Amino acid sequence: MAKAIRFAATGGPEVLRLEDVEVGEPGPGKARVRHSHVAVNFIDIYFRTGRYPLKLPNGLGSDAVGVVEAVGEGVTVVRPGDRVGYLLGPQGAYSDVRIMPADVLIPLPDGVSDSTAATLMMKGMTAQYLFRQVYPLHGGETILYHAAAGGVGLIACQWARALGVTMIGTVSTDEKAEVAKANGCAHVIVTSRESIPERVKEITDGKGVPVVYDSVGKDTLMASLDSLRPRGSLISNGTTSGPVVIDTALLAAKGSIWVTRPAMVHYATPRAKMLEMATELFDLVLTGKITSEPGQVFALANAAAAHQALEGRKTVGATVLLP
Repeated sequence: MAKAIRFAATGGPEVLRLEDVEVGEPGPGKARVRHSHVAVNFIDIYFRTGRYPLKLPNGLGSDAVGVVEAVGEGVTVVRPGDRVGYLLGPQGAYSDVRIMPADVLIPLPDGVSDSTAATLMMKGMTAQYLFRQVYPLHGGETILYHAAAGGVGLIACQWARALGVTMIGTVSTDEKAEVAKANGCAHVIVTSRESIPERVKEITDGKGVPVVYDSVGKDTLMASLDSLRPRGSLISNGTTSGPVVIDTALLAAKGSIWVTRPAMVHYATPRAKMLEMATELFDLVLTGKITSEPGQVFALANAAAAHQALEGRKTVGATVLLP
């Protein structure tokens, strides 16, 4: 029997339960993966609380890394013994072993450890599609990025530096500001004591930025709009503080602002595109331009504690579970 975190009702972290589950052999097009590290993402909290609905009871978690144990009929993209990671597919990554669609598994290159890869599958690939596809950065831009000391944020700091982009990052504490700066964030705004739009205008000589990447949502919406230059772009890539509701008339009043709410699945499929994204990400790791290790590690059985830390804004960087 395998072990997995499952939940039968939405609610707080206490609804998460460690259960025995039957895994079995992989069928056609499937592979059985034994996890070494499982990533914790804020989207997991959305599923747990019901903001994003799931048919219950269900598993939780979208990305992990491990080793292929067995493959089903017709599988050629991976073989038993391959180190792999994934970020797409059904919920259920919070487990020690599971069956996955083989075509979502990404081979991990030598030189990228499991612990590093566990911080990169969702978070690093998110930085890739935000910076290279949703609003492609080429170097020389000045951008605003919220939650710069978070799991995606620290990778974004380093990626911006590698591209020659001046990143203005927001954080909640002075301690997180130091971490963001150490990872390449050029300017850091501590939101507990500084006005975001005022600091952005000061840094940009009153012009504002061409793009804001906002994973916070409701609490930062107006600050994001007020930090943009006319015809700027608001990339709403998360809602940790609550859903975003925008009156289109407000977008006109703020300078004919463009808004998008991107989803990974629309940028990381088909498989060839996902592998292309991963190659760019891993190349930056292998050349030392991005370094990433978990900031917090919990046992799989303590997934509820990991959620409490993440919701309480007590984490820096990525959080992982060890089966």
